[in-house]
Amino acid sequence: MRVLVIGSGGREHALCRSLSLDPQVSELHCAPGNPGIAQVATVHAVDPLDPGQVAELAGRLRVDLVVVGPEAPLVAGVSDAVREAGFACFGPSKDAAMIEGSKAFAKEIMKAADVPTARSRTCATEEEAAAALDEFGAPYVVKDDGLAAGKGVVVTGDRDKALAHALACERVVIEEYLDGPEVSLFALCDGSTAVPLQLAQDFKRAYDGDEGPNTGGMGAYTPLPWAPDGLTEQVMREVVHPTIAELARRGLPYQGVLYVGLALTSKGPKVVEFNARFGDPETQVILDRLETPLGGLLMVSATGELGLDPVFKDGCAVTVVIAAENYPESPVKGDVITGLEPADNAYVLHAGTKQDGDAVVSDGGRVLSVVGHGPDQESARQAAYDLVGRVTMRGSFHRTDIAR
Repeated sequence: MRVLVIGSGGREHALCRSLSLDPQVSELHCAPGNPGIAQVATVHAVDPLDPGQVAELAGRLRVDLVVVGPEAPLVAGVSDAVREAGFACFGPSKDAAMIEGSKAFAKEIMKAADVPTARSRTCATEEEAAAALDEFGAPYVVKDDGLAAGKGVVVTGDRDKALAHALACERVVIEEYLDGPEVSLFALCDGSTAVPLQLAQDFKRAYDGDEGPNTGGMGAYTPLPWAPDGLTEQVMREVVHPTIAELARRGLPYQGVLYVGLALTSKGPKVVEFNARFGDPETQVILDRLETPLGGLLMVSATGELGLDPVFKDGCAVTVVIAAENYPESPVKGDVITGLEPADNAYVLHAGTKQDGDAVVSDGGRVLSVVGHGPDQESARQAAYDLVGRVTMRGSFHRTDIAR
């Protein structure tokens, strides 16, 4: 089958890499892609936020499946335009993608579906925000209601900082802080059925020891040997199935991947957030371990024929993000990158890069994801960090404690 992937980040490079390894995939295209993706797919200069351009490209290429990677094109209605043009599409409709596009909408769905989550208030004025901060107390959790590229959440003990973030947003969701470790579960959905992928954990803070500002994610690993037995089944039963049933009841059948961010609290797992797409950087490690060919899985999700649970390889995978100087505030771009060649048990996925003549240079905040794999967590970790040590980019930084 001929597949078109929409996006240009590390998640899309991971998707394209896995699709390129699927013997069912005869042609692979990506728009707009990046220099790493260009090694495994034909890239096209198309605006991923323009539904008409994406649908036109799908028609020109006569693809069998369109896979929408990032959240912004989903919320812009790209999947709707692709389906209206007659193509199978992996990715929820614009209205169903509001499960990520609006934190307030997600909370409304969770309440209707009786999904366990933090108590919250949706606030549009300074008075409402101040009252909610006082109601829930520290640590304060303030979330921009709209899309914010993974950087719209502030968790702080400083009330002034929390209120300032609330006032900088048009509308916010302020909620109680959930204790306990956070994990991610992705579920493939076909509108009525859902099947889980492996659990993963990502590291949101910029610096070692979970210090510094929140980021889009600085690394991840899978599987989680410490996760409670039956956790995946519990989350599917208490969170995923009720959520997609509620969306379907509202005439919003959910086709694509539902990302469930969870806190394993003292009172059981509770939803921190939903995303309408594969998480980044968790996708990088989950797809590394996926044994079931990806193209067929995404196709049956897009066409309403999802069946058996995906199969995963033994062993572990760890990814370490290499970020640009001054990320996440104002990343420096244009620095030359070297050392991108793969090792026996590790490889580099491009996230924020571009081609500049013969050189690959930085062009974003999270520039690279280095993925290592091995029979156990420590060997996978070592493989990733060995390759990280060979990559050079002026001003770059990474965490040294991923999967510790």
